Amino acid sequence: MIPVEVGVQSPRVVHFTEDNNEERLRFLLDLVEELKDKATIRVAAYQQRVSRYYNKRVSPRPLRQGDLVLRNSAVTDPTGTRGKLAPAWEGPYKIKRVLRPGTFKFETLGGREIARAWNAEHLRKYYQ
Repeated sequence: MIPVEVGVQSPRVVHFTEDNNEERLRFLLDLVEELKDKATIRVAAYQQRVSRYYNKRVSPRPLRQGDLVLRNSAVTDPTGTRGKLAPAWEGPYKIKRVLRPGTFKFETLGGREIARAWNAEHLRKYYQ
């Protein structure tokens, strides 16, 4: 009890009975599974709404074979030793192959192939 309830009792304290309390606890225990199911449904509905909101505003990156792209230099240097004054984007590179939608192999403008595949998330289209 909080100090105020010592002098002026609240309705929670006035209407408390041990039998009533036990009965309500048993009733809530019976409803636990139903409450969990309702919460799961609410979370799923919320995630769908957030997903729809996000997907409305995302524009696809239409990159095709032969396009010129820049790649994010922070991804190429995971140790972060480049410094804050280093350029944020490297390139341009030419897309050599589309492995699957959103995954590309590319080469330098001189024709040397880059060893690993890159995701469209780390690329930006280069406009001349």
